[in-house]
Amino acid sequence: MNPLLNEKQVILKWVADMYDQKITETNDVAFLLSVIGHQPKKILEVGCGSGRILVPLAKAGHTVSGLDANQFMLNKILAKAEGLCDIEWRKTDVVYSDWGTGFDVVVLASNILYNIESDMDYKQSQQLLIQKAASALVLGGYVYIEYQPGGHHITQYGSSYNKDDEWVMWEGTDGDGNHGRQILLGDSYDAITGTCKFIRRFELTLKNGEIITRDVLCQKHVASLEQLHGWLHNAGFIIEQEYGDTNKNAVTDESRGVIIYAKVNTRSQHNSV
Repeated sequence: MNPLLNEKQVILKWVADMYDQKITETNDVAFLLSVIGHQPKKILEVGCGSGRILVPLAKAGHTVSGLDANQFMLNKILAKAEGLCDIEWRKTDVVYSDWGTGFDVVVLASNILYNIESDMDYKQSQQLLIQKAASALVLGGYVYIEYQPGGHHITQYGSSYNKDDEWVMWEGTDGDGNHGRQILLGDSYDAITGTCKFIRRFELTLKNGEIITRDVLCQKHVASLEQLHGWLHNAGFIIEQEYGDTNKNAVTDESRGVIIYAKVNTRSQHNSV
Protein backbone atom coordinates (compact mmCIF):
# COMPACT_ATOMS: atom_id res chain seq x y z
CA MET A 1 0.00 0.00 0.00
CA ASN A 2 1.15 3.56 -0.74
CA PRO A 3 2.76 4.83 2.52
CA LEU A 4 0.96 8.18 2.27
CA LEU A 5 -2.40 6.48 1.73
CA ASN A 6 -1.76 4.14 4.64
CA GLU A 7 -0.84 7.12 6.84
CA LYS A 8 -4.14 8.80 5.99
CA GLN A 9 -6.09 5.64 6.83
CA VAL A 10 -4.31 5.31 10.19
CA ILE A 11 -5.18 8.91 11.04
CA LEU A 12 -8.82 8.49 9.99
CA LYS A 13 -9.13 5.36 12.15
CA TRP A 14 -7.54 7.16 15.12
CA VAL A 15 -9.92 10.13 14.64
CA ALA A 16 -12.94 7.81 14.59
CA ASP A 17 -11.86 6.10 17.81
CA MET A 18 -11.11 9.43 19.53
CA TYR A 19 -14.51 10.82 18.50
CA ASP A 20 -16.26 7.91 20.16
CA GLN A 21 -14.11 8.23 23.28
CA LYS A 22 -14.26 12.01 23.66
CA ILE A 23 -17.61 13.16 22.26
CA THR A 24 -20.12 11.60 24.60
CA GLU A 25 -22.61 14.38 25.38
CA THR A 26 -26.30 13.55 25.07
CA ASN A 27 -28.06 16.82 25.90
CA ASP A 28 -27.92 17.99 22.27
CA VAL A 29 -29.46 14.70 21.15
CA ALA A 30 -32.26 14.98 23.70
CA PHE A 31 -32.93 18.54 22.58
CA LEU A 32 -33.05 17.53 18.92
CA LEU A 33 -35.54 14.76 19.73
CA SER A 34 -37.73 17.22 21.65
CA VAL A 35 -37.80 19.62 18.70
CA ILE A 36 -38.55 16.94 16.11
CA GLY A 37 -41.33 15.45 18.22
CA HIS A 38 -42.58 11.93 18.84
CA GLN A 39 -44.47 11.29 15.60
CA PRO A 40 -42.35 8.96 13.42
CA LYS A 41 -40.59 10.78 10.59
CA LYS A 42 -38.22 10.01 7.75
CA ILE A 43 -34.96 11.70 8.73
CA LEU A 44 -31.64 12.29 6.99
CA GLU A 45 -28.56 13.16 9.06
CA VAL A 46 -25.72 14.76 7.09
CA GLY A 47 -22.33 14.04 8.64
CA CYS A 48 -23.66 11.26 10.89
CA GLY A 49 -20.20 10.10 12.02
CA SER A 50 -20.33 7.05 14.27
CA GLY A 51 -24.07 7.30 14.90
CA ARG A 52 -24.06 9.35 18.11
CA ILE A 53 -27.21 11.13 16.92
CA LEU A 54 -28.41 8.78 14.17
CA VAL A 55 -28.90 5.74 16.41
CA PRO A 56 -30.95 7.54 19.12
CA LEU A 57 -33.19 8.93 16.36
CA ALA A 58 -33.82 5.37 15.16
CA LYS A 59 -34.41 4.14 18.71
CA ALA A 60 -37.02 6.89 19.11
CA GLY A 61 -39.03 5.33 16.26
CA HIS A 62 -37.91 7.40 13.30
CA THR A 63 -36.76 6.00 9.95
CA VAL A 64 -33.24 7.34 9.53
CA SER A 65 -30.50 7.58 6.92
CA GLY A 66 -26.97 8.82 7.55
CA LEU A 67 -24.22 10.18 5.30
CA ASP A 68 -20.55 10.56 6.17
CA ALA A 69 -17.16 10.53 4.44
CA ASN A 70 -15.22 8.61 7.11
CA GLN A 71 -15.75 4.87 6.70
CA PHE A 72 -14.08 4.18 10.04
CA MET A 73 -16.76 6.32 11.71
CA LEU A 74 -19.53 4.52 9.85
CA ASN A 75 -18.09 1.12 10.82
CA LYS A 76 -18.99 1.85 14.43
CA ILE A 77 -22.71 2.23 13.76
CA LEU A 78 -23.47 -1.46 13.18
CA ALA A 79 -22.90 -2.55 16.78
CA LYS A 80 -24.81 0.45 18.13
CA ALA A 81 -27.74 -0.20 15.80
CA GLU A 82 -28.16 -3.87 16.68
CA GLY A 83 -31.84 -4.82 16.63
CA LEU A 84 -32.90 -1.68 14.76
CA CYS A 85 -34.58 -2.05 11.38
CA ASP A 86 -35.31 1.46 10.11
CA ILE A 87 -31.74 2.72 9.90
CA GLU A 88 -29.19 2.91 7.09
CA TRP A 89 -25.96 4.73 6.39
CA ARG A 90 -23.47 5.15 3.57
CA LYS A 91 -20.07 6.62 2.83
CA THR A 92 -20.23 9.67 0.57
CA ASP A 93 -18.95 13.19 -0.03
CA VAL A 94 -21.93 15.20 1.23
CA VAL A 95 -20.99 18.28 -0.79
CA TYR A 96 -21.01 16.59 -4.20
CA SER A 97 -23.27 13.57 -3.74
CA ASP A 98 -27.01 13.12 -4.21
CA TRP A 99 -28.76 12.97 -0.82
CA GLY A 100 -32.02 11.51 -2.05
CA THR A 101 -35.49 12.99 -1.58
CA GLY A 102 -38.69 12.58 0.39
CA PHE A 103 -37.35 13.30 3.87
CA ASP A 104 -39.44 14.95 6.59
CA VAL A 105 -36.38 16.30 8.42
CA VAL A 106 -32.77 16.94 7.39
CA VAL A 107 -30.38 17.21 10.34
CA LEU A 108 -27.30 19.43 10.01
CA ALA A 109 -26.07 18.96 13.57
CA SER A 110 -22.65 18.36 15.19
CA ASN A 111 -21.66 21.75 13.74
CA ILE A 112 -21.43 20.28 10.23
CA LEU A 113 -21.71 23.74 8.62
CA TYR A 114 -18.41 24.66 10.31
CA ASN A 115 -16.79 21.25 9.89
CA ILE A 116 -17.32 20.62 6.19
CA GLU A 117 -14.34 19.00 4.48
CA SER A 118 -14.33 19.89 0.79
CA ASP A 119 -12.22 21.38 -1.97
CA MET A 120 -15.13 23.68 -2.83
CA ASP A 121 -15.07 27.30 -1.69
CA TYR A 122 -16.10 27.10 1.97
CA LYS A 123 -18.81 29.76 1.91
CA GLN A 124 -20.24 28.21 -1.25
CA SER A 125 -20.29 24.74 0.31
CA GLN A 126 -22.11 26.06 3.41
CA GLN A 127 -24.81 27.62 1.29
CA LEU A 128 -24.98 24.52 -0.91
CA LEU A 129 -25.70 22.24 2.06
CA ILE A 130 -28.72 24.37 2.95
CA GLN A 131 -29.92 24.28 -0.67
CA LYS A 132 -29.46 20.50 -0.80
CA ALA A 133 -31.40 20.15 2.45
CA ALA A 134 -34.34 21.95 0.85
CA SER A 135 -34.14 19.71 -2.23
CA ALA A 136 -34.07 16.55 -0.08
CA LEU A 137 -37.16 17.48 1.90
CA VAL A 138 -40.83 17.04 1.18
CA LEU A 139 -42.65 20.34 0.91
CA GLY A 140 -43.40 21.29 4.50
CA GLY A 141 -40.38 19.36 5.80
CA TYR A 142 -37.81 20.79 8.19
CA VAL A 143 -34.09 21.39 8.44
CA TYR A 144 -32.50 21.30 11.90
CA ILE A 145 -29.27 23.30 12.13
CA GLU A 146 -26.86 23.42 15.06
CA TYR A 147 -24.08 25.89 14.27
CA GLN A 148 -21.18 27.26 16.32
CA PRO A 149 -18.84 29.49 14.27
CA GLY A 150 -15.47 28.56 15.72
CA GLY A 151 -15.76 30.42 19.02
CA HIS A 152 -17.00 33.64 17.43
CA HIS A 153 -20.17 35.37 18.56
CA ILE A 154 -22.95 34.43 16.18
CA THR A 155 -24.29 37.96 15.68
CA GLN A 156 -21.10 40.02 15.68
CA TYR A 157 -17.44 39.67 14.86
CA GLY A 158 -14.38 41.57 15.96
CA SER A 159 -11.44 42.80 13.93
CA SER A 160 -8.96 40.62 12.10
CA TYR A 161 -6.38 38.81 14.22
CA ASN A 162 -3.45 36.40 14.20
CA LYS A 163 -2.72 34.14 17.16
CA ASP A 164 0.04 31.67 17.91
CA ASP A 165 -2.07 29.64 20.33
CA GLU A 166 -1.69 25.87 20.55
CA TRP A 167 -4.51 23.69 21.85
CA VAL A 168 -4.52 19.92 22.29
CA MET A 169 -7.99 18.97 21.11
CA TRP A 170 -7.73 15.20 21.60
CA GLU A 171 -5.16 12.85 23.07
CA GLY A 172 -5.52 9.13 23.50
CA THR A 173 -5.01 5.58 22.28
CA ASP A 174 -7.15 3.97 19.60
CA GLY A 175 -8.32 0.37 19.38
CA ASP A 176 -5.18 -0.62 17.46
CA GLY A 177 -2.88 0.61 20.22
CA ASN A 178 -1.79 3.76 18.39
CA HIS A 179 -1.36 6.73 20.72
CA GLY A 180 -1.60 10.29 19.50
CA ARG A 181 -2.64 13.89 19.79
CA GLN A 182 -4.66 16.23 17.62
CA ILE A 183 -3.41 19.77 18.08
CA LEU A 184 -4.90 23.01 16.75
CA LEU A 185 -2.29 25.71 16.30
CA GLY A 186 -2.01 29.11 14.70
CA ASP A 187 -5.33 30.91 14.41
CA SER A 188 -6.00 33.81 12.06
CA TYR A 189 -9.24 35.57 11.15
CA ASP A 190 -9.90 37.99 8.31
CA ALA A 191 -12.92 40.10 9.23
CA ILE A 192 -13.35 41.32 5.64
CA THR A 193 -13.72 37.86 4.08
CA GLY A 194 -14.97 36.10 7.23
CA THR A 195 -12.25 33.49 6.74
CA CYS A 196 -10.60 31.62 9.62
CA LYS A 197 -7.34 29.69 9.10
CA PHE A 198 -5.48 27.30 11.39
CA ILE A 199 -3.41 24.12 11.31
CA ARG A 200 -4.70 20.76 12.51
CA ARG A 201 -1.66 18.70 13.50
CA PHE A 202 -1.73 14.96 14.09
CA GLU A 203 1.10 13.43 16.12
CA LEU A 204 0.79 9.65 16.36
CA THR A 205 3.08 7.01 17.78
CA LEU A 206 1.98 3.69 16.34
CA LYS A 207 1.98 0.44 18.26
CA ASN A 208 5.04 -0.69 16.30
CA GLY A 209 6.95 2.45 17.29
CA GLU A 210 6.57 4.25 13.97
CA ILE A 211 5.87 8.00 14.30
CA ILE A 212 3.45 9.92 12.10
CA THR A 213 3.28 13.72 12.09
CA ARG A 214 0.93 15.40 9.69
CA ASP A 215 -0.17 19.05 9.36
CA VAL A 216 -3.48 19.84 7.69
CA LEU A 217 -4.15 23.47 6.80
CA CYS A 218 -7.78 24.28 7.56
CA GLN A 219 -9.58 27.26 6.06
CA LYS A 220 -13.17 27.87 7.11
CA HIS A 221 -15.75 30.54 6.47
CA VAL A 222 -17.31 32.01 9.60
CA ALA A 223 -20.93 32.50 8.54
CA SER A 224 -22.90 35.15 10.38
CA LEU A 225 -26.46 34.70 11.62
CA GLU A 226 -27.55 37.19 8.96
CA GLN A 227 -25.95 35.03 6.27
CA LEU A 228 -27.62 31.87 7.60
CA HIS A 229 -30.97 33.65 7.55
CA GLY A 230 -30.37 34.79 3.97
CA TRP A 231 -29.36 31.32 2.76
CA LEU A 232 -32.41 29.77 4.40
CA HIS A 233 -34.73 32.38 2.90
CA ASN A 234 -33.25 31.91 -0.59
CA ALA A 235 -33.70 28.14 -0.31
CA GLY A 236 -37.40 28.55 0.54
CA PHE A 237 -37.25 28.08 4.32
CA ILE A 238 -39.23 29.85 7.01
CA ILE A 239 -37.65 29.79 10.47
CA GLU A 240 -40.08 28.52 13.11
CA GLN A 241 -37.73 28.05 16.06
CA GLU A 242 -34.39 29.70 16.85
CA TYR A 243 -32.35 29.46 20.07
CA GLY A 244 -28.94 30.37 21.37
CA ASP A 245 -28.53 27.03 23.17
CA THR A 246 -30.30 23.83 24.21
CA ASN A 247 -31.87 25.65 27.17
CA LYS A 248 -33.96 27.62 24.66
CA ASN A 249 -32.33 30.92 25.54
CA ALA A 250 -32.78 33.62 22.93
CA VAL A 251 -29.95 34.43 20.55
CA THR A 252 -28.09 37.52 21.82
CA ASP A 253 -24.87 39.35 21.03
CA GLU A 254 -23.16 37.04 23.53
CA SER A 255 -24.35 33.82 21.89
CA ARG A 256 -21.58 31.54 20.58
CA GLY A 257 -23.93 29.56 18.39
CA VAL A 258 -27.45 29.07 17.13
CA ILE A 259 -29.98 26.26 16.79
CA ILE A 260 -32.50 26.69 13.97
CA TYR A 261 -35.57 24.65 13.02
CA ALA A 262 -36.92 25.88 9.69
CA LYS A 263 -39.71 24.71 7.40
CA VAL A 264 -39.29 24.52 3.63
CA ASN A 265 -42.32 26.41 2.41
CA THR A 266 -41.54 26.98 -1.27
CA ARG A 267 -39.49 25.43 -4.04
CA SER A 268 -36.91 28.11 -4.74
CA GLN A 269 -35.17 28.25 -8.12
CA HIS A 270 -31.91 27.93 -6.14
CA ASN A 271 -32.83 24.43 -4.99
CA SER A 272 -31.67 22.62 -8.12
CA VAL A 273 -28.34 21.08 -7.11
